[in-house]
Amino acid sequence: MAGSNRAQTAFLAMNTVVSHTAYGRRAGQALLAAQRETERLEKLFSRFLPDSDIARLNRSAGGEGVRVAHETLAVLRLGLECALQTEGCFNPAVGPLVRLWHTPLIKPSQPEIETARALSDVQTLQLQARGRKARLARAGQSVDLGGIAKGYAADRMVEIFRRHGVRSAFTDFGGNVAVLGAKPDGSPFTVGIRHPQRENSLIGALSVTDQSVVTSGDDQRAVPGADGGCHSHIIDPRTGLPANSGLLSVTVVSPSSALADALATALFIAGIADGVRFLKRFPGTQAVFIDQDASVSITAGLAPCFQAAQGTRTTVL
Repeated sequence: MAGSNRAQTAFLAMNTVVSHTAYGRRAGQALLAAQRETERLEKLFSRFLPDSDIARLNRSAGGEGVRVAHETLAVLRLGLECALQTEGCFNPAVGPLVRLWHTPLIKPSQPEIETARALSDVQTLQLQARGRKARLARAGQSVDLGGIAKGYAADRMVEIFRRHGVRSAFTDFGGNVAVLGAKPDGSPFTVGIRHPQRENSLIGALSVTDQSVVTSGDDQRAVPGADGGCHSHIIDPRTGLPANSGLLSVTVVSPSSALADALATALFIAGIADGVRFLKRFPGTQAVFIDQDASVSITAGLAPCFQAAQGTRTTVL
C-alpha cells in the first residue's frame, strides 16, 4: 500500500490473485478491511476447506440440512434464481460433474456422465430461510460456487469501500472486476477484454462506472483430455458434457458482480441466441460475445462504451 490518497494491495485468495486499488483519505483502512472480508468469505464458500459452509453442506448430502451463514444462504439463493432464469445453464449443484471432468487425461464413460448429471439436479438443493439451513437431498451431491463466489466477494468489497468513505475504487478477483464510481479525475475506468486466441493481447476494452465486468472462457483454463486435445473447463449441466456453444468467451457487465459472474458462465454455455434471450430477464445487464472466429458481438447497451481492438469485427446485437 502506498500514498495518502491512493492505496493498492494484492494477495492470494479464492484460488486466484486478488487486487484492489482505492482512492480516498481512508483508502488504506478500506483495503485492510477488504482483505479480512475476503478471507472470511473464502472460509464460508470454499469447497476445499473442511470447515466451510459448503464443505459441510456437501458432506451432509442425503442427510439433514446444515445451518449456514446468511452470506452463504444469499449466494445459494441467487444461484438457484440464476439456474431458473437460465434454464439450467448455471447450476450451483454442478459439483459431481465438475469433479468428474476435472480429472485430466481420463475421459468419463457415458454411464459415469449420466450418473453425475443426475446428481447435479439443482432442484434437490433445498434452502430454508428459517434457521438458515441448506440441504442436498441425495447422497453424492455437491455444491460448487466457483461460478458465483468471486462475484459475490467483489460486491462485498464495493460495500466495504463505500462504508469507509471511498468513492473511487477498482477490485479484481482474477478477472472478476468491479469498479466503484469513476476515476478520481472523473473519467470512467477502462477494463480490457483478453483476446482468447492471442497471448497477452486484448480484443477490446470497456469504459465503465459503477459496474462489474466478468469474463468466462477457456483461453486460460482448458482441461487436457485423454485424446491429447483439450476440453472446456466449463461443464454444461444440461448435457453433462464440456460446454460447446461455439463461443470462446463471454463478458457480462452488470451493477451486480455476483450476477455478472453467474451469467458469464451461463451465457458461455448457452451461446449467443439463448444468451441474449436470458439477458432480457435481467434488466441492466449487457454482454460481449466472442465466437470461434474471434468475431465480437455486443448487446446494444454497450455500444457507447466498447472499444474494439484494431481489425476486430464487431456486431451490435
